[in-house]
Amino acid sequence: MADEDCVRGDAALTRAFAILGMRWTGLLIGQLGRGASGFRQLSRAIGKVSDSVLSERLTTLVDAGLVQRTVFEGPPVAVSYRLTESGRALLPVLAQLSDWAEEHLPSA
Repeated sequence: MADEDCVRGDAALTRAFAILGMRWTGLLIGQLGRGASGFRQLSRAIGKVSDSVLSERLTTLVDAGLVQRTVFEGPPVAVSYRLTESGRALLPVLAQLSDWAEEHLPSA
């Protein structure tokens, strides 16, 4: 591999892990892989994440183009989150990563 290819690969991994390396992000993507969800549904499904952190993670995923946020006018106003095509493309990668962790990392 040429040095240029290595630098390009490192830059791509850095961009990917800047998002995927944040706590709760992988779990959110996995949960949204099951279908569109509202904020409260995601909060209950993920568990111990605070509302402020959940909001930050969802904003990051929306800004990255991995999640689409849709507002339904009310009353009451409702917000739904779903994976975009780019977000859905991560699902097989996350499944492989999970399989690798099961095989190679001790459970806590």
